[in-house]
Amino acid sequence: MPSRPQTSPVIDRRLLLAGAAGTAALAAAGFAGPALAQQGLRLGEAESFSFDGLKERARDLARKPYQAPPNPKPDVLERIDYDAHGKIRFKPEMALWADGPSPWPVTFFHLGRYFQKPVRMHVLDGGKAREIVYDEAYFEMPADSPARQLPRGAGFAGFRFQESRSGHPGPKGETLDWKKNDWVAFLGASYFRAIGELYQYGLSARGLAVDPAVGGKPEEFPDFTHVWLETPQAAAEHVVVYALLSGPSVAGAFRFRMHRGKGVLMEIESQIYLRKDVERLGIAPLTSMYWYSETAKATMVDWRPEIHDSDGLALWTGAGERAWRPLNNPPRTIASSFVDTNPRGFGLMQRDRAFDHYMDGVFYERRPSLWVEPVGDWGKGAVQLIEIPTDDEIHDNIVAMWVPAEPAKAGASYSFAYRLHWLADEPFPPPLGRVVATRLGNGGQPGTARPKGVRKFMVEFKGPALETIPFGVKPEVVLSASRGSLSYVFAEAVPNDVPGHWRAQFDLTAGGTDPIEMRCFLRGGDKVLTETWLYQYLPA
Repeated sequence: MPSRPQTSPVIDRRLLLAGAAGTAALAAAGFAGPALAQQGLRLGEAESFSFDGLKERARDLARKPYQAPPNPKPDVLERIDYDAHGKIRFKPEMALWADGPSPWPVTFFHLGRYFQKPVRMHVLDGGKAREIVYDEAYFEMPADSPARQLPRGAGFAGFRFQESRSGHPGPKGETLDWKKNDWVAFLGASYFRAIGELYQYGLSARGLAVDPAVGGKPEEFPDFTHVWLETPQAAAEHVVVYALLSGPSVAGAFRFRMHRGKGVLMEIESQIYLRKDVERLGIAPLTSMYWYSETAKATMVDWRPEIHDSDGLALWTGAGERAWRPLNNPPRTIASSFVDTNPRGFGLMQRDRAFDHYMDGVFYERRPSLWVEPVGDWGKGAVQLIEIPTDDEIHDNIVAMWVPAEPAKAGASYSFAYRLHWLADEPFPPPLGRVVATRLGNGGQPGTARPKGVRKFMVEFKGPALETIPFGVKPEVVLSASRGSLSYVFAEAVPNDVPGHWRAQFDLTAGGTDPIEMRCFLRGGDKVLTETWLYQYLPA
Protein backbone atom coordinates (compact mmCIF):
# COMPACT_ATOMS: atom_id res chain seq x y z
CA MET A 1 0.00 0.00 0.00
CA PRO A 2 1.30 3.52 -0.74
CA SER A 3 2.29 5.58 2.30
CA ARG A 4 -0.17 8.44 1.73
CA PRO A 5 -3.25 9.67 3.61
CA GLN A 6 -6.10 7.19 3.48
CA THR A 7 -9.81 7.68 4.11
CA SER A 8 -10.06 4.22 5.62
CA PRO A 9 -7.77 1.77 7.38
CA VAL A 10 -5.28 0.19 5.01
CA ILE A 11 -7.73 -2.27 3.49
CA ASP A 12 -7.84 -3.45 -0.08
CA ARG A 13 -11.22 -2.34 -1.50
CA ARG A 14 -11.53 -5.69 -3.27
CA LEU A 15 -12.25 -7.34 0.07
CA LEU A 16 -15.15 -4.97 0.68
CA LEU A 17 -16.60 -5.11 -2.82
CA ALA A 18 -16.44 -8.87 -3.18
CA GLY A 19 -18.64 -9.61 -0.16
CA ALA A 20 -17.37 -13.14 -0.44
CA ALA A 21 -16.16 -14.30 2.94
CA GLY A 22 -18.91 -15.18 5.34
CA THR A 23 -19.29 -16.18 8.91
CA ALA A 24 -21.93 -17.67 10.91
CA ALA A 25 -25.06 -17.53 12.81
CA LEU A 26 -28.01 -19.78 12.55
CA ALA A 27 -31.43 -20.77 11.43
CA ALA A 28 -34.07 -19.77 13.93
CA ALA A 29 -37.78 -20.45 13.84
CA GLY A 30 -37.98 -19.08 17.37
CA PHE A 31 -35.66 -17.39 19.82
CA ALA A 32 -35.55 -20.18 22.39
CA GLY A 33 -31.92 -20.90 23.17
CA PRO A 34 -32.26 -24.70 23.04
CA ALA A 35 -33.99 -24.53 19.65
CA LEU A 36 -31.22 -22.41 18.15
CA ALA A 37 -28.52 -24.50 19.77
CA GLN A 38 -30.08 -27.68 18.38
CA GLN A 39 -29.66 -26.22 14.89
CA GLY A 40 -25.99 -25.48 15.52
CA LEU A 41 -25.91 -21.93 16.83
CA ARG A 42 -24.00 -21.43 20.06
CA LEU A 43 -25.53 -18.76 22.28
CA GLY A 44 -24.49 -16.99 25.45
CA GLU A 45 -26.61 -16.23 28.46
CA ALA A 46 -29.71 -14.05 28.07
CA GLU A 47 -29.35 -10.41 29.12
CA SER A 48 -31.81 -7.52 29.14
CA PHE A 49 -31.42 -4.98 26.32
CA SER A 50 -32.93 -1.62 25.31
CA PHE A 51 -31.78 1.30 23.17
CA ASP A 52 -31.96 3.61 26.18
CA GLY A 53 -29.76 1.17 28.05
CA LEU A 54 -27.31 1.13 25.12
CA LYS A 55 -27.10 4.93 25.20
CA GLU A 56 -26.32 4.82 28.91
CA ARG A 57 -23.65 2.21 28.27
CA ALA A 58 -22.04 4.43 25.63
CA ARG A 59 -22.18 7.45 27.94
CA ASP A 60 -20.53 5.50 30.75
CA LEU A 61 -17.95 4.11 28.33
CA ALA A 62 -16.97 7.63 27.24
CA ARG A 63 -16.14 8.51 30.85
CA LYS A 64 -13.54 5.76 31.05
CA PRO A 65 -10.15 5.38 29.30
CA TYR A 66 -10.40 3.72 25.91
CA GLN A 67 -9.69 0.01 25.63
CA ALA A 68 -9.31 -1.52 22.18
CA PRO A 69 -11.28 -4.69 21.39
CA PRO A 70 -9.11 -7.69 22.35
CA ASN A 71 -7.43 -9.41 19.44
CA PRO A 72 -7.85 -13.19 19.94
CA LYS A 73 -4.64 -14.29 18.19
CA PRO A 74 -2.78 -11.59 16.22
CA ASP A 75 -0.24 -14.02 14.78
CA VAL A 76 -3.00 -16.28 13.44
CA LEU A 77 -5.07 -13.42 12.00
CA GLU A 78 -2.01 -12.02 10.25
CA ARG A 79 -1.72 -15.30 8.33
CA ILE A 80 -5.33 -15.06 7.11
CA ASP A 81 -4.35 -12.87 4.17
CA TYR A 82 -6.42 -11.90 1.12
CA ASP A 83 -6.15 -15.35 -0.47
CA ALA A 84 -6.70 -17.30 2.75
CA HIS A 85 -9.68 -15.14 3.67
CA GLY A 86 -11.28 -15.76 0.28
CA LYS A 87 -11.19 -19.53 0.89
CA ILE A 88 -13.26 -19.26 4.07
CA ARG A 89 -16.91 -19.63 3.17
CA PHE A 90 -19.89 -19.26 5.43
CA LYS A 91 -22.28 -22.23 5.35
CA PRO A 92 -25.68 -20.90 4.20
CA GLU A 93 -27.57 -23.56 6.11
CA MET A 94 -26.15 -22.09 9.31
CA ALA A 95 -27.53 -18.59 8.69
CA LEU A 96 -29.37 -16.84 11.46
CA TRP A 97 -33.09 -17.02 10.52
CA ALA A 98 -32.43 -19.29 7.53
CA ASP A 99 -35.75 -20.97 8.36
CA GLY A 100 -37.48 -17.82 9.67
CA PRO A 101 -39.06 -15.95 11.20
CA SER A 102 -37.16 -13.14 9.47
CA PRO A 103 -37.54 -12.90 5.68
CA TRP A 104 -33.84 -11.95 5.52
CA PRO A 105 -31.28 -14.43 6.89
CA VAL A 106 -28.05 -13.08 8.40
CA THR A 107 -24.55 -14.39 7.69
CA PHE A 108 -21.26 -13.30 9.24
CA PHE A 109 -17.78 -12.34 8.03
CA HIS A 110 -14.67 -14.07 9.34
CA LEU A 111 -11.78 -12.32 11.04
CA GLY A 112 -8.52 -11.97 9.11
CA ARG A 113 -5.45 -9.85 8.44
CA TYR A 114 -7.47 -6.86 7.28
CA PHE A 115 -10.25 -7.24 9.85
CA GLN A 116 -8.58 -8.09 13.14
CA LYS A 117 -10.90 -6.42 15.65
CA PRO A 118 -13.65 -8.82 16.73
CA VAL A 119 -17.27 -7.69 16.83
CA ARG A 120 -19.54 -9.30 19.42
CA MET A 121 -22.78 -10.33 17.71
CA HIS A 122 -26.08 -10.80 19.54
CA VAL A 123 -29.55 -11.96 18.59
CA LEU A 124 -32.32 -9.95 20.24
CA ASP A 125 -35.92 -10.88 20.90
CA GLY A 126 -38.46 -9.58 23.38
CA GLY A 127 -35.94 -7.33 25.11
CA LYS A 128 -33.55 -10.24 25.74
CA ALA A 129 -30.20 -10.58 24.00
CA ARG A 130 -27.85 -13.56 23.65
CA GLU A 131 -24.38 -13.44 22.20
CA ILE A 132 -23.77 -15.54 19.08
CA VAL A 133 -20.57 -17.39 19.92
CA TYR A 134 -18.04 -17.89 17.12
CA ASP A 135 -17.28 -21.46 16.12
CA GLU A 136 -15.24 -22.63 13.11
CA ALA A 137 -18.01 -25.16 12.41
CA TYR A 138 -20.02 -22.31 10.89
CA PHE A 139 -17.57 -22.14 7.97
CA GLU A 140 -16.18 -24.11 5.12
CA MET A 141 -12.39 -23.73 5.07
CA PRO A 142 -9.37 -25.72 3.88
CA ALA A 143 -7.96 -28.27 6.29
CA ASP A 144 -4.75 -26.25 6.57
CA SER A 145 -6.45 -22.87 6.99
CA PRO A 146 -4.84 -20.82 9.79
CA ALA A 147 -8.39 -19.89 10.83
CA ARG A 148 -8.70 -23.33 12.43
CA GLN A 149 -6.33 -22.13 15.14
CA LEU A 150 -8.72 -19.48 16.43
CA PRO A 151 -10.45 -20.29 19.71
CA ARG A 152 -14.19 -20.69 20.09
CA GLY A 153 -15.72 -17.31 20.92
CA ALA A 154 -13.08 -15.38 18.92
CA GLY A 155 -15.76 -13.10 17.45
CA PHE A 156 -16.68 -12.03 13.95
CA ALA A 157 -15.48 -9.32 11.58
CA GLY A 158 -18.96 -8.22 10.50
CA PHE A 159 -22.30 -9.38 9.14
CA ARG A 160 -24.63 -9.05 6.18
CA PHE A 161 -28.31 -9.46 5.41
CA GLN A 162 -29.06 -11.89 2.61
CA GLU A 163 -31.88 -11.33 0.14
CA SER A 164 -35.35 -12.51 1.11
CA ARG A 165 -35.96 -16.23 1.49
CA SER A 166 -39.13 -15.75 -0.56
CA GLY A 167 -37.04 -14.44 -3.47
CA HIS A 168 -36.30 -10.80 -4.20
CA PRO A 169 -36.60 -9.86 -7.90
CA GLY A 170 -33.26 -9.35 -9.62
CA PRO A 171 -32.19 -6.75 -12.22
CA LYS A 172 -33.55 -8.86 -15.08
CA GLY A 173 -36.72 -9.94 -13.31
CA GLU A 174 -35.20 -13.20 -12.11
CA THR A 175 -35.64 -14.45 -8.55
CA LEU A 176 -32.47 -13.95 -6.51
CA ASP A 177 -31.14 -16.89 -4.50
CA TRP A 178 -30.78 -15.63 -0.94
CA LYS A 179 -27.84 -17.96 -0.35
CA LYS A 180 -25.82 -16.16 -3.04
CA ASN A 181 -27.05 -12.58 -2.77
CA ASP A 182 -26.96 -10.02 0.02
CA TRP A 183 -28.18 -6.41 0.25
CA VAL A 184 -26.48 -4.87 3.30
CA ALA A 185 -23.01 -5.51 4.76
CA PHE A 186 -21.27 -4.16 7.87
CA LEU A 187 -17.53 -4.82 7.77
CA GLY A 188 -14.46 -3.06 9.15
CA ALA A 189 -14.40 -0.28 11.81
CA SER A 190 -17.84 1.39 11.53
CA TYR A 191 -18.17 0.91 7.76
CA PHE A 192 -21.34 -0.37 6.11
CA ARG A 193 -22.80 -0.43 2.61
CA ALA A 194 -25.84 -1.44 0.59
CA ILE A 195 -26.35 -2.46 -3.01
CA GLY A 196 -28.97 0.13 -3.98
CA GLU A 197 -31.48 -0.38 -6.76
CA LEU A 198 -28.93 -1.44 -9.40
CA TYR A 199 -27.78 -4.56 -7.51
CA GLN A 200 -24.17 -3.51 -7.09
CA TYR A 201 -22.02 -2.52 -4.13
CA GLY A 202 -19.91 0.63 -4.39
CA LEU A 203 -19.35 3.45 -1.92
CA SER A 204 -19.63 3.06 1.86
CA ALA A 205 -21.07 4.91 4.83
CA ARG A 206 -19.64 5.03 8.33
CA GLY A 207 -20.99 5.51 11.82
CA LEU A 208 -18.68 8.45 12.49
CA ALA A 209 -15.58 10.15 11.08
CA VAL A 210 -12.99 11.41 13.56
CA ASP A 211 -10.33 13.87 12.38
CA PRO A 212 -10.03 12.90 8.69
CA ALA A 213 -7.41 14.94 6.83
CA VAL A 214 -6.31 16.86 9.91
CA GLY A 215 -2.69 17.89 9.47
CA GLY A 216 -0.15 16.44 11.85
CA LYS A 217 -2.30 13.63 13.25
CA PRO A 218 -3.63 10.34 11.88
CA GLU A 219 -7.32 9.80 11.31
CA GLU A 220 -9.09 7.81 14.01
CA PHE A 221 -11.35 4.92 13.06
CA PRO A 222 -13.79 4.02 15.86
CA ASP A 223 -15.29 0.55 15.74
CA PHE A 224 -18.70 -0.99 16.08
CA THR A 225 -17.60 -3.34 18.86
CA HIS A 226 -21.00 -4.89 19.68
CA VAL A 227 -24.01 -5.50 17.44
CA TRP A 228 -27.56 -6.61 18.28
CA LEU A 229 -29.80 -8.08 15.56
CA GLU A 230 -33.48 -7.75 16.42
CA THR A 231 -35.63 -10.73 15.46
CA PRO A 232 -38.24 -9.52 12.92
CA GLN A 233 -41.71 -10.91 12.47
CA ALA A 234 -42.43 -13.17 9.50
CA ALA A 235 -44.22 -10.41 7.55
CA ALA A 236 -41.73 -7.69 8.51
CA GLU A 237 -40.89 -4.98 5.98
CA HIS A 238 -37.70 -3.87 7.71
CA VAL A 239 -34.88 -5.05 9.94
CA VAL A 240 -33.48 -3.37 13.05
CA VAL A 241 -29.85 -3.39 14.16
CA TYR A 242 -28.25 -1.76 17.20
CA ALA A 243 -24.54 -1.04 17.50
CA LEU A 244 -22.13 0.19 20.17
CA LEU A 245 -19.37 2.45 18.86
CA SER A 246 -16.05 2.94 20.61
CA GLY A 247 -12.76 4.65 19.77
CA PRO A 248 -9.97 6.56 21.54
CA SER A 249 -11.92 9.84 21.31
CA VAL A 250 -15.57 8.77 21.16
CA ALA A 251 -18.28 6.35 22.19
CA GLY A 252 -21.76 6.07 20.77
CA ALA A 253 -25.01 4.17 20.38
CA PHE A 254 -26.67 3.59 16.99
CA ARG A 255 -30.01 2.25 15.84
CA PHE A 256 -30.50 1.21 12.20
CA ARG A 257 -33.95 0.54 10.76
CA MET A 258 -33.37 -0.78 7.23
CA HIS A 259 -35.87 -1.30 4.42
CA ARG A 260 -35.32 -3.41 1.29
CA GLY A 261 -37.44 -1.95 -1.48
CA LYS A 262 -36.62 -0.32 -4.81
CA GLY A 263 -33.21 0.37 -3.31
CA VAL A 264 -32.27 0.41 0.36
CA LEU A 265 -33.51 2.95 2.90
CA MET A 266 -31.82 3.23 6.29
CA GLU A 267 -33.30 5.23 9.17
CA ILE A 268 -30.50 5.97 11.62
CA GLU A 269 -30.51 7.36 15.15
CA SER A 270 -27.19 8.10 16.82
CA GLN A 271 -26.09 9.32 20.22
CA ILE A 272 -22.42 10.36 20.36
CA TYR A 273 -20.27 11.08 23.45
CA LEU A 274 -16.77 12.55 23.26
CA ARG A 275 -13.89 11.25 25.36
CA LYS A 276 -11.48 13.81 23.92
CA ASP A 277 -11.49 16.98 21.85
CA VAL A 278 -12.05 16.26 18.17
CA GLU A 279 -10.87 18.76 15.56
CA ARG A 280 -13.09 17.49 12.73
CA LEU A 281 -16.15 15.48 13.79
CA GLY A 282 -17.91 13.99 10.76
CA ILE A 283 -21.61 13.13 11.06
CA ALA A 284 -23.17 10.77 8.50
CA PRO A 285 -19.84 10.31 6.69
CA LEU A 286 -19.79 8.83 3.19
CA THR A 287 -16.65 7.28 1.69
CA SER A 288 -16.06 6.67 -2.01
CA MET A 289 -13.48 6.36 -4.79
CA TYR A 290 -12.77 8.77 -7.62
CA TRP A 291 -9.74 8.23 -9.83
CA TYR A 292 -10.64 10.08 -13.04
CA SER A 293 -13.57 10.92 -15.33
CA GLU A 294 -14.29 12.85 -18.53
CA THR A 295 -13.07 16.00 -16.75
CA ALA A 296 -9.40 15.05 -16.44
CA LYS A 297 -7.31 11.96 -17.10
CA ALA A 298 -3.54 11.53 -17.20
CA THR A 299 -2.27 10.32 -20.59
CA MET A 300 -2.23 6.52 -20.86
CA VAL A 301 -2.70 5.98 -17.12
CA ASP A 302 -5.32 3.30 -17.87
CA TRP A 303 -7.15 1.98 -20.92
CA ARG A 304 -10.61 2.65 -19.51
CA PRO A 305 -12.25 6.05 -20.21
CA GLU A 306 -13.42 6.64 -16.61
CA ILE A 307 -12.96 4.97 -13.21
CA HIS A 308 -15.00 6.09 -10.20
CA ASP A 309 -17.62 4.92 -7.72
CA SER A 310 -18.98 8.46 -7.49
CA ASP A 311 -18.54 11.45 -9.79
CA GLY A 312 -19.91 14.33 -7.74
CA LEU A 313 -21.26 15.78 -4.51
CA ALA A 314 -24.91 16.88 -4.68
CA LEU A 315 -26.14 19.53 -2.23
CA TRP A 316 -29.60 20.74 -1.21
CA THR A 317 -29.03 23.66 1.13
CA GLY A 318 -31.21 24.85 3.97
CA ALA A 319 -32.06 27.89 1.81
CA GLY A 320 -33.24 25.61 -0.99
CA GLU A 321 -30.37 25.92 -3.48
CA ARG A 322 -29.44 22.84 -5.48
CA ALA A 323 -25.76 22.45 -6.32
CA TRP A 324 -23.39 19.97 -7.92
CA ARG A 325 -19.69 19.76 -7.18
CA PRO A 326 -17.76 17.45 -9.57
CA LEU A 327 -15.11 15.43 -7.76
CA ASN A 328 -11.37 15.93 -8.19
CA ASN A 329 -8.33 13.69 -7.81
CA PRO A 330 -6.08 16.47 -6.49
CA PRO A 331 -2.28 16.59 -6.30
CA ARG A 332 -2.54 16.96 -2.52
CA THR A 333 -5.19 16.37 0.13
CA ILE A 334 -7.79 19.15 0.02
CA ALA A 335 -10.78 19.79 2.28
CA SER A 336 -13.65 21.94 0.97
CA SER A 337 -16.37 23.36 3.21
CA PHE A 338 -19.93 24.26 2.20
CA VAL A 339 -21.32 26.27 5.12
CA ASP A 340 -25.02 25.80 5.80
CA THR A 341 -27.78 25.80 8.40
CA ASN A 342 -30.17 22.87 8.62
CA PRO A 343 -29.26 21.29 5.27
CA ARG A 344 -32.03 19.48 3.46
CA GLY A 345 -29.68 16.85 2.08
CA PHE A 346 -26.38 15.96 0.49
CA GLY A 347 -24.86 12.91 -1.14
CA LEU A 348 -22.16 11.33 -3.24
CA MET A 349 -23.73 10.49 -6.58
CA GLN A 350 -22.84 8.30 -9.53
CA ARG A 351 -24.63 10.16 -12.33
CA ASP A 352 -22.83 8.70 -15.33
CA ARG A 353 -24.67 5.45 -16.13
CA ALA A 354 -23.30 4.73 -19.63
CA PHE A 355 -21.37 1.45 -19.89
CA ASP A 356 -19.20 2.73 -22.74
CA HIS A 357 -17.92 5.49 -20.46
CA TYR A 358 -16.20 2.78 -18.37
CA MET A 359 -15.81 -0.20 -20.70
CA ASP A 360 -15.27 -2.48 -17.71
CA GLY A 361 -16.75 -5.65 -16.27
CA VAL A 362 -16.89 -4.43 -12.67
CA PHE A 363 -20.06 -2.42 -13.30
CA TYR A 364 -19.06 1.12 -12.36
CA GLU A 365 -22.17 2.25 -14.25
CA ARG A 366 -24.27 0.38 -11.66
CA ARG A 367 -22.62 1.67 -8.49
CA PRO A 368 -25.19 3.17 -6.10
CA SER A 369 -25.61 6.82 -5.24
CA LEU A 370 -26.00 7.64 -1.54
CA TRP A 371 -28.11 10.53 -0.27
CA VAL A 372 -28.21 11.79 3.34
CA GLU A 373 -31.57 13.18 4.43
CA PRO A 374 -31.27 14.96 7.81
CA VAL A 375 -34.16 14.47 10.24
CA GLY A 376 -34.85 17.28 12.69
CA ASP A 377 -32.74 20.37 13.38
CA TRP A 378 -29.05 19.91 12.52
CA GLY A 379 -28.23 23.56 13.22
CA LYS A 380 -25.19 25.39 11.89
CA GLY A 381 -22.25 23.64 10.31
CA ALA A 382 -20.91 22.62 6.93
CA VAL A 383 -20.96 19.80 4.47
CA GLN A 384 -17.26 19.06 4.11
CA LEU A 385 -15.71 17.29 1.15
CA ILE A 386 -12.27 15.73 1.49
CA GLU A 387 -10.40 14.70 -1.65
CA ILE A 388 -7.19 12.68 -1.40
CA PRO A 389 -4.84 11.93 -4.29
CA THR A 390 -4.90 8.38 -5.60
CA ASP A 391 -3.20 6.48 -8.41
CA ASP A 392 -5.41 3.38 -8.40
CA GLU A 393 -9.01 2.29 -8.00
CA ILE A 394 -8.43 0.10 -4.94
CA HIS A 395 -8.21 3.06 -2.56
CA ASP A 396 -11.13 5.04 -1.19
CA ASN A 397 -10.07 8.69 -1.47
CA ILE A 398 -13.29 10.71 -1.10
CA VAL A 399 -15.16 11.65 2.09
CA ALA A 400 -18.32 13.75 2.42
CA MET A 401 -19.86 14.49 5.81
CA TRP A 402 -21.62 17.04 8.01
CA VAL A 403 -19.40 18.87 10.50
CA PRO A 404 -21.15 20.88 13.27
CA ALA A 405 -20.05 24.49 13.63
CA GLU A 406 -19.45 24.32 17.38
CA PRO A 407 -16.05 22.92 18.46
CA ALA A 408 -16.25 19.25 19.45
CA LYS A 409 -14.94 19.22 23.02
CA ALA A 410 -14.39 16.36 25.47
CA GLY A 411 -17.54 15.68 27.48
CA ALA A 412 -19.88 16.94 24.75
CA SER A 413 -22.72 14.78 23.44
CA TYR A 414 -24.58 14.84 20.13
CA SER A 415 -27.85 13.38 18.94
CA PHE A 416 -28.40 13.05 15.18
CA ALA A 417 -31.11 11.33 13.16
CA TYR A 418 -31.06 10.90 9.40
CA ARG A 419 -32.04 8.68 6.51
CA LEU A 420 -29.67 7.13 3.99
CA HIS A 421 -31.09 6.50 0.51
CA TRP A 422 -29.09 3.95 -1.51
CA LEU A 423 -30.48 4.52 -5.01
CA ALA A 424 -29.44 5.19 -8.58
CA ASP A 425 -30.14 8.91 -8.21
CA GLU A 426 -31.29 11.53 -5.73
CA PRO A 427 -34.55 10.59 -3.95
CA PHE A 428 -36.03 14.11 -4.36
CA PRO A 429 -34.91 15.37 -7.78
CA PRO A 430 -35.98 18.90 -8.78
CA PRO A 431 -37.20 19.84 -12.29
CA LEU A 432 -34.07 21.95 -12.79
CA GLY A 433 -31.49 21.11 -15.39
CA ARG A 434 -28.61 19.29 -13.79
CA VAL A 435 -24.93 18.99 -14.59
CA VAL A 436 -24.17 15.92 -16.72
CA ALA A 437 -20.55 16.62 -17.70
CA THR A 438 -17.63 18.94 -16.97
CA ARG A 439 -15.00 19.15 -19.71
CA LEU A 440 -11.70 21.05 -19.73
CA GLY A 441 -9.33 22.01 -22.55
CA ASN A 442 -6.95 24.67 -23.75
CA GLY A 443 -8.46 28.13 -23.94
CA GLY A 444 -8.73 30.36 -26.97
CA GLN A 445 -10.41 29.80 -30.32
CA PRO A 446 -10.00 26.82 -32.68
CA GLY A 447 -7.73 27.54 -35.62
CA THR A 448 -5.79 30.25 -33.79
CA ALA A 449 -2.71 30.24 -31.56
CA ARG A 450 -3.82 29.09 -28.11
CA PRO A 451 -2.84 31.54 -25.35
CA LYS A 452 -0.81 30.19 -22.44
CA GLY A 453 -2.35 30.08 -19.00
CA VAL A 454 -5.91 30.00 -20.34
CA ARG A 455 -8.26 27.09 -19.63
CA LYS A 456 -11.53 26.42 -21.47
CA PHE A 457 -14.52 24.95 -19.61
CA MET A 458 -17.56 23.22 -21.07
CA VAL A 459 -20.29 22.57 -18.49
CA GLU A 460 -23.19 20.50 -19.79
CA PHE A 461 -26.68 20.79 -18.28
CA LYS A 462 -29.72 18.69 -19.09
CA GLY A 463 -33.21 18.56 -17.63
CA PRO A 464 -36.94 19.41 -17.91
CA ALA A 465 -36.55 23.13 -17.14
CA LEU A 466 -34.27 23.52 -20.17
CA GLU A 467 -36.74 21.84 -22.50
CA THR A 468 -39.08 24.82 -22.22
CA ILE A 469 -36.62 27.34 -23.74
CA PRO A 470 -38.19 28.72 -26.95
CA PHE A 471 -36.41 28.17 -30.25
CA GLY A 472 -33.89 30.91 -30.96
CA VAL A 473 -33.64 31.96 -27.30
CA LYS A 474 -30.49 31.33 -25.28
CA PRO A 475 -30.32 31.16 -21.49
CA GLU A 476 -28.08 33.53 -19.57
CA VAL A 477 -24.85 32.09 -18.10
CA VAL A 478 -24.46 33.31 -14.51
CA LEU A 479 -20.80 32.79 -13.71
CA SER A 480 -18.23 33.80 -11.09
CA ALA A 481 -14.71 32.82 -10.04
CA SER A 482 -12.77 33.46 -6.82
CA ARG A 483 -9.87 34.86 -8.83
CA GLY A 484 -8.74 35.28 -12.44
CA SER A 485 -10.65 36.67 -15.41
CA LEU A 486 -13.46 35.11 -17.44
CA SER A 487 -13.98 35.50 -21.18
CA TYR A 488 -15.82 33.98 -24.18
CA VAL A 489 -18.83 33.29 -21.95
CA PHE A 490 -21.92 31.96 -23.74
CA ALA A 491 -24.49 29.14 -23.78
CA GLU A 492 -25.44 26.93 -26.68
CA ALA A 493 -27.64 23.91 -27.26
CA VAL A 494 -25.62 20.73 -27.55
CA PRO A 495 -25.97 19.67 -31.23
CA ASN A 496 -27.28 16.17 -30.55
CA ASP A 497 -31.06 16.60 -30.94
CA VAL A 498 -31.58 15.78 -27.25
CA PRO A 499 -34.25 18.10 -25.76
CA GLY A 500 -33.08 20.26 -22.88
CA HIS A 501 -29.34 19.57 -23.37
CA TRP A 502 -27.33 22.79 -23.12
CA ARG A 503 -23.77 23.72 -22.31
CA ALA A 504 -22.13 26.79 -20.84
CA GLN A 505 -18.74 27.63 -22.34
CA PHE A 506 -16.12 30.03 -21.01
CA ASP A 507 -12.38 30.65 -20.71
CA LEU A 508 -10.56 31.24 -17.42
CA THR A 509 -7.26 33.12 -17.27
CA ALA A 510 -5.42 32.85 -13.97
CA GLY A 511 -1.87 32.48 -12.78
CA GLY A 512 -0.46 30.85 -9.67
CA THR A 513 -1.24 27.46 -8.22
CA ASP A 514 -3.85 28.22 -5.55
CA PRO A 515 -7.27 26.61 -6.09
CA ILE A 516 -9.92 28.65 -7.88
CA GLU A 517 -13.56 28.28 -6.81
CA MET A 518 -16.14 28.74 -9.56
CA ARG A 519 -19.93 28.91 -9.69
CA CYS A 520 -22.17 28.66 -12.75
CA PHE A 521 -25.87 28.22 -13.51
CA LEU A 522 -28.26 29.00 -16.36
CA ARG A 523 -31.06 31.52 -16.02
CA GLY A 524 -33.99 32.53 -18.22
CA GLY A 525 -35.13 36.04 -17.27
CA ASP A 526 -35.63 35.92 -13.50
CA LYS A 527 -36.08 32.13 -13.45
CA VAL A 528 -33.29 29.77 -12.40
CA LEU A 529 -33.18 26.92 -14.92
CA THR A 530 -30.42 24.69 -13.52
CA GLU A 531 -28.71 23.62 -10.37
CA THR A 532 -25.51 25.49 -9.50
CA TRP A 533 -22.27 24.03 -10.81
CA LEU A 534 -19.52 24.39 -8.21
CA TYR A 535 -16.00 23.57 -9.24
CA GLN A 536 -12.57 23.76 -7.68
CA TYR A 537 -10.01 24.26 -10.42
CA LEU A 538 -6.42 23.41 -9.56
CA PRO A 539 -4.06 25.17 -11.99
CA ALA A 540 -1.15 23.04 -13.09
